[in-house]
Amino acid sequence: MEQNKPAPNRIYKARIFEMIFSQKSECLSLYNAVNQTNYTDPEQLEINTLENAIYMSMKNDISFVIDARLSLYEHQSTRNPNLPLRFLIYVANLYSGITKNENLYGARLIPLPTPHFLILYNGEEALPEREVLRLSDAY
Repeated sequence: MEQNKPAPNRIYKARIFEMIFSQKSECLSLYNAVNQTNYTDPEQLEINTLENAIYMSMKNDISFVIDARLSLYEHQSTRNPNLPLRFLIYVANLYSGITKNENLYGARLIPLPTPHFLILYNGEEALPEREVLRLSDAY
């Protein structure tokens, strides 16, 4: 007989993830583990996580740039098939901030860091170890 479990506090869980990985050294450690890299200088990493007040209540868990790569990491305890759409909105807002002092109408191409998206899942629903979610699935 299954005991009644209290409902998880998703906001609390997300805040712990954000709190830990908002520290450059921890974020770099996670990046190295995920990408099988060996960066050692946390100052090479620029954290640019969206905050509620800045972008009309749009908030992501952690985003940062290192070596011309824009990484957006989300921690989820429930499956969310809308994350590709959310990532599109996040990356558009991040690119807007990255290019705010650039001439978007000029003749010079503005270089952008390549986006890479990752969802870290720790919910109870059984999911494949790896799964690719596509924005085109919503069309």
